[in-house]
Amino acid sequence: MTPEIDDAFEAIEKEYGVGSIDRVRQMLDPAGQDRHPQQKNAKWIMPGLSKKPWHDPYEHPETAAVVRAFEAGHADIKKELADAWSQSRPSFTDYEHYLSTQSDWQALYLFRDGAPVPESAQVVPTAFRILDEYAIQTSTHCPLLESHFSTLLPGASVKPHCDLWNFSINLHLAVDVPEGCGIRVGDEAREWVEGKCLLFDYSFEHEAWNKGDGLRTCLLVDLWHPETTLAERAALTTLITEIRLLLGDQ
Repeated sequence: MTPEIDDAFEAIEKEYGVGSIDRVRQMLDPAGQDRHPQQKNAKWIMPGLSKKPWHDPYEHPETAAVVRAFEAGHADIKKELADAWSQSRPSFTDYEHYLSTQSDWQALYLFRDGAPVPESAQVVPTAFRILDEYAIQTSTHCPLLESHFSTLLPGASVKPHCDLWNFSINLHLAVDVPEGCGIRVGDEAREWVEGKCLLFDYSFEHEAWNKGDGLRTCLLVDLWHPETTLAERAALTTLITEIRLLLGDQ
């Protein structure tokens, strides 16, 4: 903890009440991190959040609104993505995961480094508009992370890993999915259904693969875990931003 974090936490508790961010404080104590065995390699586990790898995309009103908007826009999103792949390839880059960089995993970013990527509004306008209207403006999107089109080339795979924390969850809109593609989260593997969303907790071990002959593209959006409170989201944003500054990641 730094003086800046202490001051920010104090201000948040004044606004939301004493005890409003106790779970965030408990998260910082490794002894207090009660985690599922398949979350063992995640860096932070905030206590009190449901320990389930897969979430029902329509269960929580906050996330369901985002899911339905992306699913309704799928046809236009798919067309714009195909045009971008054929006409704007420099917009795609090797995906830079915090663990590695893969050339057979391409990304086109809509939100990165704490802000929307304005160039993407011209390349993939429908996805950019829906992300802004239904996720960013409603504060459902987790600004600590990102949103991007994720394209796995034929034969590509994402090795089993845990992401950093459990207080945000990952939405996948299946934009263009050939046969032979799948994803495992925890002990359960699923297939993407084109035009539909999957929602999962990526603090659980997960992996993905494209054993098909075509490109597998999903739109990935990082959303706050629906069981986090506004006070906790404010505290977590302050905490992670300050840690990144200290580590020179921003």
